[in-house]
Formats: sequence, structure tokens, C-alpha cells
Amino acid sequence: MSTVYTCFCTDIIHAGHLNIINEAKKYGEVIVGVLTDDAMIRYNRFPTKTFEERLEMVKAIDGVSKVVIQDTVLYNKVIEELKPDYVIHGDNWKEAPLSAIRDNVEKCLSQYGGKIIDVPYSYNEEIAHEDAKVREKLAVPELRRKRLRQLLKIRPVVKAIEAHSGLTGLIAEKTVVEHDGEFDQFDAMWISSLCDSTAKGKPDIELVDMTSRFRTIDDVMEVTTKPIIFDGDTGGLTEHFVYTVRSLERMGVSAVIIEDKTGLKKNSLFGTQVEQTQDSIEHFSEKIRAGKKVQLTDDFMIIARIESLILERGMEDALTRAFAFTEAGADGIMIHSRKKDPAEIVEFCQKFREKDKETPIVVVPSSFNTITEEELGKAGANIVIYANQLTRAAFPAMEQTAKDILKYHRAKEVDDRLMPIKQIITLIDEL
Repeated sequence: MSTVYTCFCTDIIHAGHLNIINEAKKYGEVIVGVLTDDAMIRYNRFPTKTFEERLEMVKAIDGVSKVVIQDTVLYNKVIEELKPDYVIHGDNWKEAPLSAIRDNVEKCLSQYGGKIIDVPYSYNEEIAHEDAKVREKLAVPELRRKRLRQLLKIRPVVKAIEAHSGLTGLIAEKTVVEHDGEFDQFDAMWISSLCDSTAKGKPDIELVDMTSRFRTIDDVMEVTTKPIIFDGDTGGLTEHFVYTVRSLERMGVSAVIIEDKTGLKKNSLFGTQVEQTQDSIEHFSEKIRAGKKVQLTDDFMIIARIESLILERGMEDALTRAFAFTEAGADGIMIHSRKKDPAEIVEFCQKFREKDKETPIVVVPSSFNTITEEELGKAGANIVIYANQLTRAAFPAMEQTAKDILKYHRAKEVDDRLMPIKQIITLIDEL
């Protein structure tokens, strides 16, 4: 009897999946692969069910004779193992970026004469409603809040990119790339104080109050599902910070990062060019303890950002603070540098890991941007934040467009570098 293989990466079984199974049964015995959480996260949304629950869900489908585990997005291993006569999939995989998966399957099957069955992609109001329900579930604060901790257990390096509006949140949420047969997307979003202030046309000196900052979070959360890491600047007065923690936790934010500085905030990348005062270990530790004390769940994370390398206080000072802050209850350590050479960041990570194997390390490679995520991961880092690249990309493009419209007194000359509005609004989901 011929064998037919398909793979599911879903939390729900709807009419589209059943249609695939029914078509597959016409060709032979149906074998279904279930993507592991790690593979699923690389190009799809975060699962709302455990892997075991997803396995059982597929096993219960009438007509499925066997269920196997597929631990990569590409089908090489499973096709080599099962050698199915057919691989069946919705014809939506003919379009990028999924077309790379289809090309891979076609290449594997051609080695022994297997064939692809493309089924017209099923999408109707019922399926759209089911998909919307899953998105809503992913956006529920209780589920979103704990997702960063879940990702830290699954992903070798968690990647976050800044979002300062609903639209940039959608870019962070929906951008998926295929490169050399590998799929990837961002795992989380960073609500940057710098980018939030810049988008509002205000200086980055903690001038934008928390009410306004929270409104930005609301805008992003309303249209996305990924976990959020919030830039809390210095955290402000300890008496105020405890309320910030409660508010962020209630909203469903996964983590807040606060830096060990006091006084009027100045951007760290100015370093010693401007006057910046580092907080005492004792006072900052007390702020961390106060924040942890008011938490109501174990999901929320308070991450301590250390400015010692920025302020040229030395590696020993940075490490002393790191161990003191973890002792005070910090759930993670962010180490920052304004040097282009990543050597001191790597050195810090390695020395911290000699004594502490578990506490997550966060890095922001804005200045030291030559080092890869893989290299940072090998050094001991767990979270990489691309903290301001979307803002920096947008500003010169908008400024040049404005200049050219003024120069030519019309928009024709700029049109070829603009994305069609129709393409932009396809990012936005309709109910």
C-alpha cells in the first residue's frame, strides 16, 4: 500500500486540516508528522498546547494511521526515514517563504520517484474564526507573560527587536525569513524608552511618563501575541518602581529591564561624554528586592542592567554588581558596552558563567554589531535585543522622501522606493 505524508504545526484541527487528511486517504496510508515546539517557533506562532497535547490531538484524527515527530522545518530526515510515496500539503506552500520547504521536499522525493500532492488551500469564515481564537488566546496576558521564560527553555538564543507602535509590532510579529534552507523569526519585542520617546518627538531623559509608555504597550499588545520586554530606564524611585512592576505584570508584559544609574537619565551610548551617576550596589539591590516582593506571579522577570563597562568602571565592578543583583533576586543580567569590539561582552559572559550557569544574560549588540547570535550564545548569552534598528531604518528613509518631494514638487520620483499601501495593510488582521 502506498504511504502519504503530511506535517501539522497547529494547535487546532479545522476543516482545512481534515480536507488534507481526506485527500491523503485517496492515495494510501496516511502518516502525519507533528512539528516540535522549537521547529514550530522558527516560522510559526508559539504553540498554545503542549507538544504532547498536539501529538494526541493528531492521533485522534480519523484516517491517520501513524503519527511521527518532525523536529525540523525541512523534511529531509523524515523523508529519508519513511520514504513516503507522496507528500501532501496545501498549495499555499508554493509562495515564499514556504516555497523553500516545497523545493526541499521535491528534491528529496526526486531521489526515489516520490511525488508531491498540492491541495487547494482551504480558508473560509469558520477557519478564519478558529485562527482568530488562537491569536486571542496567545494574546491573553496570563499566557503572554510567561512566554519569555518558556522561550528561554526552548530556544538557544531568544531574539527580540524593538517595537514602538502597533505597525512596528506587526513587523516584529510577522516577519519570517528563509535563508539557506533555514527559517527564522523574532521571538519577542522590546519596548524601548529611546525609541518610544523618539517616536513621540521627545528627548530620551525619562520625560515620557509611564502612562504614555503603557499606552504604547497597549497599542503593540492589541495587535500582536509575542512576549514583551519593557525598557524601564532606571526604574525611578523605588516607591514608584513597585507600582510599575504591578502594572506591567497585570498587563501581561514578560520582563522589565532597569539600569543601575541615578539622576537625570542620559543615553548609555554617550558613556563618559556626559555626566552619568551609577547607583550604589546596596540601593539598586533594594530596588530589585522591592520589585520582586510585590510580584503576584513567578512568570514576570526583573532584569538588572549593569552600566559598569559603559562608564569604564572595569570588569570586576561589573561582575561584582552582577552577582550582588542576582543575590538580591534579579531574574537576569543585562550587560552593555559602547565599544565596537565585542571582546569585553564575551569576557563578561564567560566569567559570569564560571560562577552562575543558570541566570539569563541579556545583550544589546548596537555598537558591537559584528558578533553573531550564535557566537553570543556560545559565550553564555541567552537574550539578544536589537534595540533601535527599526527606528534608525525608518528615519533616513522618511527624511529623504520628504526632501525629494520638496525638491521635485511631486511624488513620482520617490514612488519606486515606496511599498504599496495595499501591501502594508495586509499586515493588519481584520476581524
